[in-house]
Amino acid sequence: MVTIVSYAQEFTVEISDQEPVLEIKRRLGQFLEIPTSSITLSVSGWELLDGLDMEDYPIISHGTSIHLTVNPIFTAPLYNLSGKIHVNVKFPSKQITVQVDRTDTVRSLKEKIHIIDEAPIKRMQLYCNGIELEDDFRNLYEYGIKEFSEIVVFLKYVSRAKDVIPVRKLCFTIQTSSSLFNGARIPMEMKDSSTVSEMRNELLASKTIPRDEYIFVHKQRIMRESCSLRWHGVENGDTLFVFKGSISRGNF
Repeated sequence: MVTIVSYAQEFTVEISDQEPVLEIKRRLGQFLEIPTSSITLSVSGWELLDGLDMEDYPIISHGTSIHLTVNPIFTAPLYNLSGKIHVNVKFPSKQITVQVDRTDTVRSLKEKIHIIDEAPIKRMQLYCNGIELEDDFRNLYEYGIKEFSEIVVFLKYVSRAKDVIPVRKLCFTIQTSSSLFNGARIPMEMKDSSTVSEMRNELLASKTIPRDEYIFVHKQRIMRESCSLRWHGVENGDTLFVFKGSISRGNF
C-alpha cells in the first residue's frame, strides 16, 4: 500500500514491485476521471518515469507517499491557479528571489527580473526544468511553475550579425542506476553546447558504458537526444542520472 497525495485529496492504493509507472497512472486516471497523459507522479522530488517499474525505485515501500500533480489544463476546473508564489531566479554567478502570480506571463516575469537586477529584457532567455520559457504571453502555470521553482537565466550576447551565447565548459557527474555498474559515479567534462547524443557517444567511445539503449535524466526530467546541455539547464556540479531502457517518443 502507498499513499497518493494530490492538491485536493489523499488516498491509498495497492501496487506491486513489478507494476509499471504508466499502469499506475492509468489506474489513477480512471479513478480520478482525468487523462493518463496529464498525470505526473513523484517521490521526494523525483518524477516516476513511464518507462520504469516500481522496483526501479527502492525508496518506495509500504506506506510511502507518492505525490500526484495534474497538467494545469485539467486542474483549472478543480484548483485555483492564481495566487502569489516565490521563484528562485538563478544567474551564472548569483541567485535572487522574485514574487510572482502563477497567472503572470513570461513577459511579466522578465520585467520583474529587470526591475530587480536591471538585466536587459531582450537578452533574457529563461529556463525551468530544462524547458525554455519562450512564449512571452503564456502564463507561468502553463510551464508547471510553482512555489520555489528554479528559473535559470541566460543573457544572450549581441554581435553585429546575431545574438550569440558564449560556450562554457561544464563539469558534472553521471550517476548510473543500481542495476547498471552498481550505481557508479562517472565524472564528465563537456561544452554546454554539446547535445545529449554527443554525450552518449563520448561515453560509448570511452567504453564507460556498454552499447545499449539508455535514457538520461536531469532534475527529474528525461533529456532529449538532440538538445544541448545548456538547453536542459545543466550547470557545473550537477548530477545526471542514466537508466537502461528507452522511452516512447510519443510521450515527449
